[in-house]
Amino acid sequence: MTVRLLLLEDEDLVRSGLRMILDADPGIEVAAEAADGSEVVALVTDHRPDVVLTDIQMPRVDGLAVVERVRALPDAPPVVVLTTFDLDSYVHTALRHGAAGFLLKDIAPRDLVTAVQVVAGGEAMISPRITKRLLTRFTRESGREDALARLDALTAREREVALTLGRGLSNTEIARELGISESTVKVHAGHVMTKLGAANRTQVAIVVHDAGLS
Repeated sequence: MTVRLLLLEDEDLVRSGLRMILDADPGIEVAAEAADGSEVVALVTDHRPDVVLTDIQMPRVDGLAVVERVRALPDAPPVVVLTTFDLDSYVHTALRHGAAGFLLKDIAPRDLVTAVQVVAGGEAMISPRITKRLLTRFTRESGREDALARLDALTAREREVALTLGRGLSNTEIARELGISESTVKVHAGHVMTKLGAANRTQVAIVVHDAGLS
């Protein structure tokens, strides 16, 4: 299946480079692009992308607003945020609002393609270079007791799946570790996200880290 992608980036040269990298992969099609997020709702409605890849610092309508606007849509596609700075405070808010993850602009071309494919498959992707710093910050900002209370609502198996999500494991890795099928992993992960009120796996991982369990 070809992953249809909406690309939002205000710098023409950067946008062209990103499009060249993504279009070069036979499994990805850049269905539409724009220089900011002012028309993102119309673009998503018209082109039905599987993934939205957006710069976070753009004129008029930035990446943070893009995340909010897209996630408010029915059957919203996942949104991945691109940033130049690994300590960009807007990124933390974007993840809280439901972004599927974020990547640094110096990401290797092959890793960018892989990230888009992973997110299109329903998983989250955060640049490894900053994962630990992000989660440390979230832990400080959120209450451990609240996170533990939320995890208490899970069944024993759902809690196991939540903890593996907190470690960033893929469906295949979780299935192998817990001795269950990948389809069963997906079912449990869906239940976990529903019970925790998480928009995606990244937010599940945040709860697990807030609870001090990973």
